[in-house]
Amino acid sequence: MGNNPFLQLTSQMAYSPISIIINIVLAIILGLIVAWVYRYTHKGLSYSQSFVLTLVFVSTVVASVMMIIGNSLARAFALVGALSIIRFRTVVKDTKDTAFVFFALAVGMASGTGNYFIALVTTVAFCILAVVLYHLNFGALYKSEFILRFLFDRDGGGEDDYVGAIKKYSKRSNLLHVEPSGDGRYITVTYDIILKDDATSGSFSSEIDSLAGVSEVTLIASKSDIDF
Repeated sequence: MGNNPFLQLTSQMAYSPISIIINIVLAIILGLIVAWVYRYTHKGLSYSQSFVLTLVFVSTVVASVMMIIGNSLARAFALVGALSIIRFRTVVKDTKDTAFVFFALAVGMASGTGNYFIALVTTVAFCILAVVLYHLNFGALYKSEFILRFLFDRDGGGEDDYVGAIKKYSKRSNLLHVEPSGDGRYITVTYDIILKDDATSGSFSSEIDSLAGVSEVTLIASKSDIDF
């Protein structure tokens, strides 16, 4: 029994088998929590299921890497060299996604090094903060800001008509872009608009669409961020 290879192997390990199992399981559980909070608080059109799965995988892999490194500086440099060949080609479309990636890294590092209290407190604090800021819509500048775009026929109506309708419904409006057609008859007009408190987007878009010479009306909500 004294020559048992398994006992000799475990005696040389920085972590006991029970500690390894606990570290990995905790990293998986906390990674799932991170992924769920990201999914719950996500806004916009850039949602990706693969990114959600990546958050779980990152926390688990980092926990394993931290246990592999242990207190060995040589292993740390060796792993850096081995992992440097990996290239992440997925573009992060939302800057908030970067915070979740670092969060998953922190959870994996804390779990892998046995800092359970730090891992749990960090997860609870981050998740509460993310959910609270999500419900408060923190950071949004305007809740009634829209991008208005339409096609205008110069031979079919006057520009004063749509300018008057925009002033009627908006607190503030800025002309962003005017693109004439090749023959100069049609122009594509784009406005940044903040509606009045008593105005609705439906009534505003209907009135713009009913004007002579106006067609292809598009009203895009710009609650916090928009790429124009």
